[in-house]
Amino acid sequence: MSSLRDPHGRSISYLRLSVTDRCNLRCVYCMPPQGVSLVPRREILTYQELERICSILVEMGVEKIRVTGGEPLVRKGILYLLRRLRALPGLGELCLTTNGVMLEEMASELKGAGVDRINVSLDSLDEGVYEAITSRPYLSRVLKGIFRAMEVGFVPLKINVVVMKGENHREIPDFLELARDDAINVRFIEFMPFGARGEGFFPVNSMMEIVMDRYSLVPVGPGSGPARDYRIPGFRGWVSFISPVSHPFCYECNRLRITAGGELRPCLLSSRAVDLKGPLRRGVSREELEALIREAVRQKPQGHSLGKGHESLGAMVGIGG
Repeated sequence: MSSLRDPHGRSISYLRLSVTDRCNLRCVYCMPPQGVSLVPRREILTYQELERICSILVEMGVEKIRVTGGEPLVRKGILYLLRRLRALPGLGELCLTTNGVMLEEMASELKGAGVDRINVSLDSLDEGVYEAITSRPYLSRVLKGIFRAMEVGFVPLKINVVVMKGENHREIPDFLELARDDAINVRFIEFMPFGARGEGFFPVNSMMEIVMDRYSLVPVGPGSGPARDYRIPGFRGWVSFISPVSHPFCYECNRLRITAGGELRPCLLSSRAVDLKGPLRRGVSREELEALIREAVRQKPQGHSLGKGHESLGAMVGIGG
């Protein structure tokens, strides 16, 4: 049982760890058209700093770490960090979220480094739509990476699809077909009006209507985290729906986030943050680091104010989704 409990009674056991704000895609909902000011490399937490923070968090009750970015696989030496994290006593699960561009060549090494599960972010199966969303012609590389990852043992594999009205919402049945013969969990996620880009929202209820026009959905519960899981008769894989906007799941949120720049954030959709990098580089003691972590947990809001315009959060690529 985690010793980290926020003021609203939620037990904190899950860390999302952003290791870089660099990415080899330019997704429309993650990076604004004008680009972003990247964190100078000297200001990004070192692997030794990340390992120190994570070792303390695991001892305090964090059971699951998900490595994210930006795109985590573009950071040089990422396999070293993954092996070090996997070796932390008490860590239950080490996961990674990737856009899949580098997955074909790295899947075997990721398995060897001790990664337990992989999520691939993929928002279109149409080459033209994919390039319009990402500004890159990499769809075939991503698909090869997905199947290579399953070949080396990442089964089941999760595919995260951010559904945007007018851009990819008509592809929902196409994504479902990926789960017909393979152990793939297709996860449809509501687009969050994050930063300056606010159009494109398509609710989970509308996604489910599209699915149920063609398929039968059999609930599987309880789901993992915020996902609502369903089986489709005759399919090897399954489908999930995640609704951060229409049906927020803040009441059960068990997450903390560390940004590449060294902030500990108790909520993705809040500007509240505790600086860890400054104290780390000033030689902070373990006890002082623990106190900073507990302060971040105390700041965890009861719920988000997404879409209400209360806070300026910056670009998703700089935070780590």
